[in-house]
Amino acid sequence: MKYASIVVCLFVGLFLSRPSWAQTSDEVEKYLFDLPGVQFEAIPAPKMFESAWELMVQQPLDHEHPEKGSFRQKVYVSHFESDRPLVLITEGYNRGRNYTSELASAIGANQVVVEHRFYGASMPDSMDYVHLNIRQAAADLHHIKEMLSGLYDAPWVASGISKGGQTTLYYRYLYPDDVAVSAPYVAPINLALEDERIYGFLRSVGSKSCRKDILSIQRRILEDYEESLLRLKWHAKGEGLEFGYLSLEEAFEYAVLEYPFSFWQWGADCTEIPKATDDLEVVLDHFLEVSGLAFFSNMSMTDYASHYYQCAREFGYYSYETEAVKDLLRALPATPNPSAIFTPDHEEVSYDGGELAGEVHAWLEASGDRIVYINGALDTWSATAMPPNKNRDALYFFMEDESHGTARIENMDSEQKQRIKEALERWMDMPVTGTLSEMAVED
Repeated sequence: MKYASIVVCLFVGLFLSRPSWAQTSDEVEKYLFDLPGVQFEAIPAPKMFESAWELMVQQPLDHEHPEKGSFRQKVYVSHFESDRPLVLITEGYNRGRNYTSELASAIGANQVVVEHRFYGASMPDSMDYVHLNIRQAAADLHHIKEMLSGLYDAPWVASGISKGGQTTLYYRYLYPDDVAVSAPYVAPINLALEDERIYGFLRSVGSKSCRKDILSIQRRILEDYEESLLRLKWHAKGEGLEFGYLSLEEAFEYAVLEYPFSFWQWGADCTEIPKATDDLEVVLDHFLEVSGLAFFSNMSMTDYASHYYQCAREFGYYSYETEAVKDLLRALPATPNPSAIFTPDHEEVSYDGGELAGEVHAWLEASGDRIVYINGALDTWSATAMPPNKNRDALYFFMEDESHGTARIENMDSEQKQRIKEALERWMDMPVTGTLSEMAVED
């Protein structure tokens, strides 16, 4: 296994000097056959692509010390046309299936999707979280970029959504020459373990009356504590939710505290908030649609264990302000603010103090050109997004009335789309041929 990891690095180097030669799907497959340390199979191609493959790529646990062992990382390659750009999707979590990204469709591009290390099928035999860090994840992407550059030597564009967008930005900082353009969607750069910019956002987003209604729902649920908990207990039983990492009471209170964050993150409608005086069943039905218990169940703790470790170690995250409801909390402390980080097995993880995040933030401010930032103005995570900087050759969008799931190019107006089209064509030095080429600017 150690020998194979070294051979992969040496062998891939041979391809870097070769010109792009793949013109057909058959030739792409021949290229993949020649890559050592790669297992692959042909899979159905998603919309717009000619062909696609699922790869399991051998990666070292530690790129600086390949002798420490390796794991296999899932990668999807989708072939469109060999002379078109390539969109590298930098996932932040697992990726269970292939798909057509909005950006690949928008510019007419080939696509490579990389599942993040320590998620989904990209798990090592032993979950030693010491190897789960930003630098190693970026090195995974760099290795894949080098490995496939012989196939696609047109400009590469990196893009990801949410935590995947964070990955896009960290990757750009650590390997600034790997891609021509970066396009992170709804990507925060948190600068503290408890980034208090979140609190300022939640105190000012939307209307005062809507924020007051949100608080009224929180207080109503907690005021009817026993009845709310009883009904939610039966709901959890029906959904097959189990608790142990957190007690049911802790999960209940966390879910109530999470409600404002999720409300704005996912763009809930202020007009659909029930009155706090409505029947409790109506209030709880609304609450479950917005926040709910599942996010705090054992299954969620397992599914997001790697995410929470990364937040605790390097990414930073958020906590919950309790001032407005602290008189009603029973299971959680009012101070300090309860953290939204739930580390694997309650492990004590040493935070790096935001050192790397601060470096990335400063670099993006000083040197972050050829980047398209796409955010929703309603999205809670826009609180820690990169702020607009007129000194950078970059585009910053905070889309009005859009949230974490809807801040997308397809929901932009024609003027915004035109700006993206022109910038991408300038940065890539070639025309876009996808859906962005079909749009017309309204008079």
